Amino acid sequence: MGFYATKQFLEELGRVPHNASNGVVPWKSAVKFLMARKFDVRRAVDLYIEHEKTRQREGIEGPDLRDPEIRRELLTQKFTVLTWHASMAKPRYGNSSTVRYAVTSGPRQEWSGNCAVSGAISSPEQTSHQATLQGLIFQLDAALESIETQRYGLVFVYDMTGSRYSNFDYDLSIKILNLLKGSYPARLKKVLIVTAPLWFKAPFKFLRLFVREKLRERVYTVDLSQLCHHIPSNVLPQYLGGKAEFSHRAWLEACLQLNWGSGTENEITAYLEGTDNFRLANDTSMSSISSCDDDFGGVGGATFSSDPESSLSSRSTINEKHNQEYREKEVILPLPSGTNMDTSDDDQSSSASAHSPAKNGTPQLSRKRNLQGSAVAASELIGDAPPPLPRKKCNLVVSTHEPIHVPDENGLTIDELVKYCKIKGRRGLYKEYAYIKLEPPTGTFEASKSKLNLPKNRYTDVLCLDQTRVKLSVVNGDTSSDYINANFLDGYKQKNAYISTQGKCHCPLPRTFGDFWRMVWEQMVLLVVMTTKTVERGRLKCGQYWPADKDSSEVYDDFVVINTGVTENTEYMITTLILQNSKTGETREVRHLQFTSWPDYGVPDSARAFLDFMQLVRNSQAERVKELGSDWTGNARGPPIVIHCSAGIGRTGTFITMDISTQRLADIHTVDIRNTVRRIRTQRAFSIQMPDQYIFCHLALIEHAQSLGLLAAVDLDGFDDESSEDD
Repeated sequence: MGFYATKQFLEELGRVPHNASNGVVPWKSAVKFLMARKFDVRRAVDLYIEHEKTRQREGIEGPDLRDPEIRRELLTQKFTVLTWHASMAKPRYGNSSTVRYAVTSGPRQEWSGNCAVSGAISSPEQTSHQATLQGLIFQLDAALESIETQRYGLVFVYDMTGSRYSNFDYDLSIKILNLLKGSYPARLKKVLIVTAPLWFKAPFKFLRLFVREKLRERVYTVDLSQLCHHIPSNVLPQYLGGKAEFSHRAWLEACLQLNWGSGTENEITAYLEGTDNFRLANDTSMSSISSCDDDFGGVGGATFSSDPESSLSSRSTINEKHNQEYREKEVILPLPSGTNMDTSDDDQSSSASAHSPAKNGTPQLSRKRNLQGSAVAASELIGDAPPPLPRKKCNLVVSTHEPIHVPDENGLTIDELVKYCKIKGRRGLYKEYAYIKLEPPTGTFEASKSKLNLPKNRYTDVLCLDQTRVKLSVVNGDTSSDYINANFLDGYKQKNAYISTQGKCHCPLPRTFGDFWRMVWEQMVLLVVMTTKTVERGRLKCGQYWPADKDSSEVYDDFVVINTGVTENTEYMITTLILQNSKTGETREVRHLQFTSWPDYGVPDSARAFLDFMQLVRNSQAERVKELGSDWTGNARGPPIVIHCSAGIGRTGTFITMDISTQRLADIHTVDIRNTVRRIRTQRAFSIQMPDQYIFCHLALIEHAQSLGLLAAVDLDGFDDESSEDD
């Protein structure tokens, strides 16, 4: 198969113009591109052409290693590649997520290499993008000489330990991400972002919006203790919490040997040490890298093979900075009317702002980054990246006693909503959502960030707002035992209608199964709504926190959960559970409704099944409340409904937005999706995680209105066009 695919690849490439020397692509190079695309010839040809375009556009065709700037870039150790062998420990894969870039080569069973990027040592204003990319490509090309690396792919680790805002270069980050995503002949297995500072969290969330969902799912934010769940500790260098010693100099020697050939040992030594035997032309800044050379001399004893098939290790830096080059690309946008600029520490503590405070009372302007590219579909890169984060607060008034979703004079009739969607288009709604994402959380996350509670968070960047978090009863005087990653959310004209929570997992999250059922018991929950499968795309999205088979049972701390029946549908599953408190002997019935037809990627093409499921949830809640009779004295709609997906913000936020909006439509015949989402986010931060989910709510409401006969056929031709009135 490989032989014929390679032959076909070269034949196909011969029919299109490209820039290979003498028009001939080496057989070995062809194999690299084919392996990167699993021997899909058409995709491999497209990758090769895009790769050539990128190298030409960025001026990184055949870097001159004797260029002083490129040499300095290589010696900074900003990028490096670690070396290990398959005989070393097998990696363990956890479920945590965090942020910092590093590139690692290796499969799930065997590891070939790792290239890390350290934000702490990067100075964007001192290095051109061209030199940085050339240094990266030079090392990646050397790493890719390994057949194992070609076969098993790369893991990119972004080490942000100790990095400052001035170290971060947004434009460079986009270029590297685009390069690895679709312009380089290697399989990008995952991106690990390590120890991301608070200021990075919000820009990172925006960055995720503008990459393909398939890649987005591979991006994790982790701290040093979690990194070993992705990479074996005896492979990780000591500065990343591992046990391995490493030598960046030895890796560069291997790269240069590969590039220059045998018999160049003395020249390589002179190159690395900057001696008179290898003085670079026009190099006036040798002293600026002397400290780097000294560092190399102090890292001895590492066993580093010059064989590129077994050597891969690196540390690099990418840190965002709004330097002059970046500002020239910005387009000034006025902030939405009513925006309250604020420079209090509260914003910073909630990781909501990436800008310095406005000075002298001058209000800041939101800036829209103007990047190349124009893909409008949700799964593609969007041409206009979102504005950087202004220091502002959401101007919504949040009541702690009354429900926040009540009838008002704002909103659109369903006919007006259709017109609005036509005018805005998909691109315009993306921008509208981006402005919502700019608004920092309206509160603090102190309980979630507590040392004892951090391990209970499935994702380190999805925390609970203190003012709405669900508090469990304290156990044995342990104050941390009252914490669970869950928030109360209001419904339409109903206080605390929902509990939005994360998907549960045995490991690495301690005790969360038992905590979950304790919450269900204490809040008298009747329904648990699950909007994800336990496993999607081969990844665990949520643990099996209830007994799956009829007549089976499980014990979770002080609670016994018994499965008394399962009803399966093509779109959902209903499981009837008996929850028994082993301390008191009391039992209650809890109904578990799981929506199973949400696609692994993106959102449903049609909202019909989702809307039917939502109505099923309402009917089930009403039925269960009626069964309680006089035992329930609270809101007529009953106790809160527990809703979760994996993080408890994406599909969960979508469900709650739709439930509120359809109830409002039935009550006062208008909808206000934008402000509904904004209000939801004041109670469960970051709800509605992706722009596709925001757009889905608009289109699903239109489909809902059609099903009720409120709308005739709707023509949304042009909705996906790149142009819109919003541009």
